[in-house]
Amino acid sequence: MHIANPIYDVVFKYMLEDSKTAKLFLSAIIGEKIEELAFSAQERIVEIKPVFGVAQSPAANEKIPLTVCRLDFSAKIKTETGFKTVIIELQKAKYLTDLMRFRRYLGLHYQSADNSYDDNQVKAREIYCIYFLDYGMDLPERPVLKVNYKVWDAYSGDEFPASGEFISGLHHRSWIVQIHQLKERRRSELEKILSVFDQSNITDSTKHILDVDEDIFPEEYREIIRRLRKAMEDPRKRREMELEDDIIKELQDKERQIEEKSKIIVDMGKAIADKDQAIADKDQTIADKDQTIADNAKTIAGLEKEIAEMKLKSEA
Repeated sequence: MHIANPIYDVVFKYMLEDSKTAKLFLSAIIGEKIEELAFSAQERIVEIKPVFGVAQSPAANEKIPLTVCRLDFSAKIKTETGFKTVIIELQKAKYLTDLMRFRRYLGLHYQSADNSYDDNQVKAREIYCIYFLDYGMDLPERPVLKVNYKVWDAYSGDEFPASGEFISGLHHRSWIVQIHQLKERRRSELEKILSVFDQSNITDSTKHILDVDEDIFPEEYREIIRRLRKAMEDPRKRREMELEDDIIKELQDKERQIEEKSKIIVDMGKAIADKDQAIADKDQTIADKDQTIADNAKTIAGLEKEIAEMKLKSEA
C-alpha cells in the first residue's frame, strides 16, 4: 500500500491529529492502554508562499504552513487499580542541535501549572517523553529504546518499586525511536507498526511516498496506514511536503554556509595568531639583541675602566 511518508513533519502531525489513530499509535509505543486522549499542538508554524519549482496552489498568493513537530497530549490511561492521567510530550528531530530544544521544552513542562491536578492539594502529573530521531547518536543501535527510572538503596543496592508521587513527579519515562534503525526490523508488533517510518520503502525520487506491506501490519492498527494513505491522496499535504523539502534544503545550505564561514574565521584567526606569534618572536629577538648590545657595552666600559686604571698606575 502506498502511503505519505511520515518522516515529514506535516504528515506526522496530520497522522496524530486524528484521535483514534493517535490513541492506537501512542498506546503501542508506551505499552499502556490509552482510554481518552486530548491533543494540544505546540508546533511552530512557518507560513510560506509557493515558490518556483513547487506545485502551485489554485490561489497564487496562498500561504501553506510548514510545521515543526512538538506535540502534547493529555492521556487517560487504564491501570490495574483504575485510571491515571499523564502528559505525553512527543518531539521529532532532524538535527543533533535539537537536543537543547528537548531540554528547554521539557523544562517548560515541569514548570507549567497546567500539568498538575487538584486532589485536595496540587499534585504533578506524570510526564511521558517520546522522541523520534532522524539522525545517528551515541545510542545503542536499536529501533526503540525505553528509558525508565530506578530506585535503590545506595548502601545495600536493594531495588525498590519506582512509584509514588515524589518519584513520578520529579522523574519521567522516555521512549526513543531511531528512525534510521527501523530498516527491515519487524521482530515485534511495535516494530511492525513503526515500519511506516522505514525509509527503505521509498518509492519515488521525491521521497514523499512509501510502499508498506499491509499484510504484515497488525489488523488492530491498520487505521494508522489508512490515515497515512489519506494524507498521500490530499493535494495540499503533497504541496506541504514539497515546501518542507525546500525549507530543509535552504536550512542545510545555510548551515553549510555557516560552517564554511566559521572555518574561514577559524583559519583567519589562526593566521592572525601565527602572525602575532611571529611578531612576538621578532620582538623577542630584537630584545635579545638589544640586551646583548647592552651587555657588550657594559663589558667594554668595564675594560676601558680597567685600562684607564692600569695606565694611571704605570704613570705613577
